[in-house]
Amino acid sequence: MGNRFLIEDPWLLNPLPRYGELGPADYSALGFMCGLEVHQQLLTRRKLFCRCPAGQYNQGEHQAEVLRHMRPTLSEMGEYDGTALMEFKTRKDIIYHLNQNTVCTYEMDDAPPFEMDDEALDISIAITMMLGCNVVSEVHITRKQYLDGSIPTGFQRTAIIGTDGDVPFRGRTVHIRQLSIEEDSCREVSDQGHVRVYRTDRLGMPLIETVTDPDMKTPEEAMAVGQVLRHLCRASGMVRTGSGAARQDVNVSVTGGTRIEIKGVPSLRAIPRLTHNEALRQRTLLGIRAELQRRGITAEDIADTGFDVTAIVRGTECRFIRKAVDKGATVLAIPLPGFQGLLEVQTQPRTSFLKEFSDRIRVIACIDDLPNLALSTQDVPTLSSRDWNRVANVCKVGQDVPVVLVWGTERDTRTAVKEIAIRAREAVAGVPQETRQALDDGTNGFERVLPGADRMYPDTDLPPIGLSDERVDAIRSSLPSPPWEKRRLLTEAGVGPDLAERLSRHRAYDLFEALRTRLDTSGAAAFGPHQLASLLLDRSSPRPASLGAAGSWWEETIDRLVRGDVLPEAVWSSEEELAVPLPEAEARRLVTGLATASLADGGLPEDPARKEHALMGRVMPTARGRVPGSAVRRWIAEHLKETRQ
Repeated sequence: MGNRFLIEDPWLLNPLPRYGELGPADYSALGFMCGLEVHQQLLTRRKLFCRCPAGQYNQGEHQAEVLRHMRPTLSEMGEYDGTALMEFKTRKDIIYHLNQNTVCTYEMDDAPPFEMDDEALDISIAITMMLGCNVVSEVHITRKQYLDGSIPTGFQRTAIIGTDGDVPFRGRTVHIRQLSIEEDSCREVSDQGHVRVYRTDRLGMPLIETVTDPDMKTPEEAMAVGQVLRHLCRASGMVRTGSGAARQDVNVSVTGGTRIEIKGVPSLRAIPRLTHNEALRQRTLLGIRAELQRRGITAEDIADTGFDVTAIVRGTECRFIRKAVDKGATVLAIPLPGFQGLLEVQTQPRTSFLKEFSDRIRVIACIDDLPNLALSTQDVPTLSSRDWNRVANVCKVGQDVPVVLVWGTERDTRTAVKEIAIRAREAVAGVPQETRQALDDGTNGFERVLPGADRMYPDTDLPPIGLSDERVDAIRSSLPSPPWEKRRLLTEAGVGPDLAERLSRHRAYDLFEALRTRLDTSGAAAFGPHQLASLLLDRSSPRPASLGAAGSWWEETIDRLVRGDVLPEAVWSSEEELAVPLPEAEARRLVTGLATASLADGGLPEDPARKEHALMGRVMPTARGRVPGSAVRRWIAEHLKETRQ
């Protein structure tokens, strides 16, 4: 055999680069591409297709349970969606916890849907316009099949609202493929074995999904574009905020790979590490494919025959296998000829190629007690050498051929063996199309095969919704400016770049615009747009009430500043009642007296400039807002000169 089974690709032999070790040129060499699917709940009073209240959550309290079993249905073309078939193989019992205040018969598929909520539709149209998309003339509602149980009906109602938009990003544009409105899914409570439990309080809430093209060329760009879309939605003032109100899925590919969807990314900050690791995973899988091809391995060489080796491993010193067998588990073995040395290759940090097989067994065969497999060539204690030799003899392979053991019920292990064979055949082809789950450590794991077009079909319960020109024009006339337009206007008004960036996506922006027109720079030269922006964003500045209710207080304060009735420094106090400026003679006596007392106390620097600065620090806490800072400094300097201090 010679060196046939030695790994030649240096990529597979060297440690994977960690996040932060690659630059834009490295990602370009990989052919890194990334797109986003950003989901955002809308701030509506009701759910999308029923009249239940939106935004009400319960923390585990429920009055009823419903059990469902999901089955796939044929598409219009007479085909089954691959994801639906995969979920069907799991044979899950789906249990829903129902709270009487947050769910109704529509959501349990026991009543027809109501018409789409008008408030939700108008908000989705507005955000579509803010993204620069073309709004559709008719809204056609379709069904998107979901057999994981996250929606009790087995499908999600969804509709495209707009297409073909653009958002500015670092001197170029990112293309928005489409924006859709859809109903939110259930919250998963647990998923163990063949039982999955959901909570239904989030179910049916209006949600928009914004889909970009794969225009991001580095992991950091993917996060930054996500921030742009997040800020735009929040700038509308029409979306929910807080934990779970916004979620994002990330699509990643490299040259020679395929689109991989990473679901459930918990935060935008997690995107760079996740996308970096997925790019490396795909490059590693391509290297494994090349090695298999060099070794002459084809998909036909991989059989899905499982050999029963329960009797051989009974009494083994491997505790987790012995424990399973003692409880009646069946142990099956499947050989993987040609995979010598490849199952141990690192695909992600702290993750080997073998985990891809373990994930398939966990998700599809529902064997989720880990470890759920053992490998004959793995460098960890499992079976003894003697037992592994006996297993290899049963499988009729040489002792150098990797053999995988799985255990569980006979039905589950038979499913597991077939999934191992499927994943091995996919390795020969390269990178399988999958939806993968974001994990807390920045890696990802298998969730399901990637859905195809067969999961979508028209909804027969709801007619199309025509969007009249009057309705669209009315929404367009009241659109808020997007953050990048606000940022431009703020900069032109004289607000510094950092403050302009923050205020452009803050709820205080409208109040700033209303107040700015009242500023008279000749009357309050020290208080301009930059200072106003700083005040509105300063958490320590006065807050008589919420920013919206404080408008009249701010308007009066601006007028007092222009008239000179209050000093700019007074507005930075934490008191709602602002200090009144002192007459000049009284102000000078105050400053001189405080300076004299400080000089008597001592403890000041000898250097004249430092002494003046130290005196300012002692006088200003009392004088701030009552005496202009420039006058305090002038009078302190004069006092030091007069007293020759």
